[in-house]
Amino acid sequence: MRGFVVKDLAHPSKIPLSTDAPEPKAGAGQVLVDVYSAGLNFFDILQAQGKYQNKPPLPFVLGTEFAGRISSKHPIPEGCPFKPGQRVFGAAQGAFADVVSAEWAKLIPLPDNISFDQGAGLFVTWPTSYEALVGRAELKKGEWVLVTAAAGGVGIAAVQIAKALGAKVIAAAGSASKIEVAKKFGGADYGVNYSTPGWQKEVLKITGGKGADVIYDPVGLINDSLKCIAWKGRALVIGFAAGTIEKVPMNLVLLKNVSLVGLHWGAYTQKEPSRIPVVWKELLDMFASGTVQPVTYTETWPLEKLSEGLGALERRETWGKAVIRVREENEGRVAKL
Repeated sequence: MRGFVVKDLAHPSKIPLSTDAPEPKAGAGQVLVDVYSAGLNFFDILQAQGKYQNKPPLPFVLGTEFAGRISSKHPIPEGCPFKPGQRVFGAAQGAFADVVSAEWAKLIPLPDNISFDQGAGLFVTWPTSYEALVGRAELKKGEWVLVTAAAGGVGIAAVQIAKALGAKVIAAAGSASKIEVAKKFGGADYGVNYSTPGWQKEVLKITGGKGADVIYDPVGLINDSLKCIAWKGRALVIGFAAGTIEKVPMNLVLLKNVSLVGLHWGAYTQKEPSRIPVVWKELLDMFASGTVQPVTYTETWPLEKLSEGLGALERRETWGKAVIRVREENEGRVAKL
């Protein structure tokens, strides 16, 4: 089996693809999934180097998000609703390989109108953005939403969800081309370039001096964004893609009467599992209706060129969701006559 096996902690560019990786075994409550596409994440780069919070024992196969088909190589466990060949998406350690072992209870059927490439970037990205805006910020129709890194994976999902909920969206990104992506593929109403000094004044101008009711920030720009947040605004702390964990001046929080709201979707499994199926039902309804559409980067990489894809992600060259394609869409399927 092919697999991106991490035998010694190192940057992904220094780890070769193994062609003789051992096939995973399905434990209790697990199924094997033939991986068709896998999503690329910044944390994959960190995990390969031992710098991520989840540290599997060596050796391990890198990769988490994936979309594929239930394998016929392993019996379906009792109680499992899936059938061999069924299209699914999910997350499990070892997604950068031909086959991955996953808990069937955490897999979700892949809608017919969504490709494997699109499905590879759903499991982490979309519920993060949805729960942040709906569950945490309690976004209301007509409010102003500022999304930083609006052309990225979680950012462009946040733009689409906010628009679907009736908000007015300002896309913030570091280049004119990425602002255009957020407008074209996400539907953002306005765009601002946060590499330009004083960009917050543009946000205030766009909102008629009010500021943004909701800040959605996966970058680490909360301090900067507080300069253009509205009275009683909510600043969503999603992540720190820029690499720095900020220290926020609490006097600004007090004077502007705002809320700092965290979102750690990964912890819902332990802390609030009942919320997970609710979020996914609402998201799947949005996908089915075409209200929102998963956005993938124009280039996909084969498994053999995984390090190139991760390198492009690391250099901020991609937008939408970057994915690798392990198998072609119809590979292994028998044509019906």
